[in-house]
Amino acid sequence: MILCLDVGNTQIYAGLFDKDKMVLSFRKNSKNGASSDETGLFLRTAIRENGFDPAKVTKIAICSVVPDVIYSLRGACMKYFNINPFILQAGVKTGLKIKYHNPVEVGADRIANSIAATHLYPQRDLILVDLGTATTFCVVTKNKDYCGGSIIAGLRLCMEALESKTAKLPSVEIVAMHEAVGRTTVESLQSGLYYGHLGAIRELVQRITRESFHGEKPLIIGTGGFAHLFEKEKIFDEIVPDLVLKGMLIALQLNS
Repeated sequence: MILCLDVGNTQIYAGLFDKDKMVLSFRKNSKNGASSDETGLFLRTAIRENGFDPAKVTKIAICSVVPDVIYSLRGACMKYFNINPFILQAGVKTGLKIKYHNPVEVGADRIANSIAATHLYPQRDLILVDLGTATTFCVVTKNKDYCGGSIIAGLRLCMEALESKTAKLPSVEIVAMHEAVGRTTVESLQSGLYYGHLGAIRELVQRITRESFHGEKPLIIGTGGFAHLFEKEKIFDEIVPDLVLKGMLIALQLNS
């Protein structure tokens, strides 16, 4: 089995694959700088408690947007799985042509998403919208050119900023709203977060389509923790929650 670990700014998102099929996924908070022992024990326990044998993990792939975590995570893989993990980073095979001025700047999660999307939807122009701590937009052509994209603050980040930088605004649950006009402070916050983000996504997708694809409609793929929140709005042609993990698996196979 293969274990894929997507290290984000707030969570480690793990997927366990049996050949090409994901059989288990789970998450761990990544904010608190856990030691290699804590992380290794957590990974083994999570796998075992879900009915799988950690000893059957033969390969591990890591994709991280938090550089400081990689050293500890590599140590956890070596000590608790006896595996030197594959790190998705600059210089590995991706199958993409990176058009960034400095390709090293592209986040590993954005590369993983793009690898998966070009395999799932070959010969298609793509806009990938990943709704996590940040909401990222990636532009990939049918020829596998990674052209770049946009980054905005994610929903939870916006909510935390409002809570921490104002005197009276509370933390609220992020939910799909049915009306723009809130009748309480909580509803007003929820409405602003939801419809503000929805508007930003629509505007950026529209502009990217005009600029990059000359008005011809690309396939719009939503992914990340908040993608399903906007399902009723029909802004995505497809929602693939585990896109980043699938991309890591493909990258591992490309570099084996």
